[in-house]
Amino acid sequence: MNPKYDAIIIGAGVIGSPIAYELAQMGYQTLNIDKLAGPGAGSTAASCAIVRAHYSTEDGVAMAYEGFKYWLDWENYLGHVKDEKGLAKFMNTGSILLKSQGHDWRKVKKHYDAVGVKYEEWDNQKINAMVPVYDLHEYWPVKRPEDPAFFHEPTQMLAGALFCPEGGYVNDPELSVHNIMRATETKGGQFIFNATVVEVRSQDKQVLGVTLQDGTRIDAPVVVNAAGPHSFKINQMAAGVWEGCNIKTKALRHEVMHCPSPEGYDYLNKGYHTSDGDVGIYYRPEVGNMFLIGSEDPECDPQEWVDPDEFYAGQGGLGRDNQLTEAQWKAQCYRLARRIPTLPIPNQPKGVCDLYDCSDDWIPIYDKSDLKGFYMAIGTSGNQYKNAPVVGAMMAELIDACEKGLDHDQQPLQFKLRNIGRSFNVGFFSRKRAINYASSFSVNG
Repeated sequence: MNPKYDAIIIGAGVIGSPIAYELAQMGYQTLNIDKLAGPGAGSTAASCAIVRAHYSTEDGVAMAYEGFKYWLDWENYLGHVKDEKGLAKFMNTGSILLKSQGHDWRKVKKHYDAVGVKYEEWDNQKINAMVPVYDLHEYWPVKRPEDPAFFHEPTQMLAGALFCPEGGYVNDPELSVHNIMRATETKGGQFIFNATVVEVRSQDKQVLGVTLQDGTRIDAPVVVNAAGPHSFKINQMAAGVWEGCNIKTKALRHEVMHCPSPEGYDYLNKGYHTSDGDVGIYYRPEVGNMFLIGSEDPECDPQEWVDPDEFYAGQGGLGRDNQLTEAQWKAQCYRLARRIPTLPIPNQPKGVCDLYDCSDDWIPIYDKSDLKGFYMAIGTSGNQYKNAPVVGAMMAELIDACEKGLDHDQQPLQFKLRNIGRSFNVGFFSRKRAINYASSFSVNG
């Protein structure tokens, strides 16, 4: 007889694990299946794990602000679980959003006011008092170093910044998922690793379970796709699911760079997470008094959509799949050097390369599907790490409501955020939505 569970979650990263945790607390017998060796070992481990409130939509701001509350009270969220590896730590540095033409900061400010996000407006004098290494000239539009205009001397100044004291980053994203796994296990949830799903079984438009690469068949009336960069491949395995999604997902190769802090500046302990749309990057402190530098996907940066199986198979020195490219290393580090003229740029690229799971409009899909019992929490990479505990609670409530008869397509679930008390329409994340042109179409969501 096949082993049977109430819910199978495909993926044990920062999205799949909180879904299992919340379902287990509701009494579901859950099983997370992951093809890697441990929780959070995939794209989650390479996440910048930034926690910030600014988004291009009001619901996005509300969800992110709610997520901050979980990270700030991490131990309580986990039910005070004991993890032999210790607990991940939220580094509450505060978050700077520079007022630039690269961000619609006025819209963000309007969303902050609507949601109740705490923030301060800083003029340039205040910014330099807090971050003396920043040169606040305007460099817009975003350019690459191979463009001769990249090195033109600027004449205009930026207009200041919005500063959120409630923001920062999580010091160890992979550990944070291990913490959630241990908390889930205390509620009866189970995890299996080094196991690859090769079939999503169904009959009469109802999901029945999954089949693993070794032939093992596991049954469940609920299957949740939280497979990160592999999400589109899982959807293609499930009858009618891919075809029923107006919004699709695919995997994007992405690079993050590390640069040392200028001499005499303790960025690790005194620095802030900063979103700098003026030069098309974001940055935060990293261990070793380093700047971690990511691209905000400006139009001039190329996008490389890849097959995740080929990408991960090519690691370990076989090709350049996970190797940093000199061109993108220069683009991100040189852009930061425009903001910080004293930045020491190493002579060799240092950083991380992994995959994003992106939807067509860079807004996630949190939804049911056209196959009864099959649910999706996908298109999440790049900007949803901070929201993961909220996603877990929301998806569990959505799954439970649909399994009890809610027609979410006709009457979308209204989800109440536990900490800030605001409710929103989960239909915002529908698979059937039209492309949301209010999105930034970038890592900023």
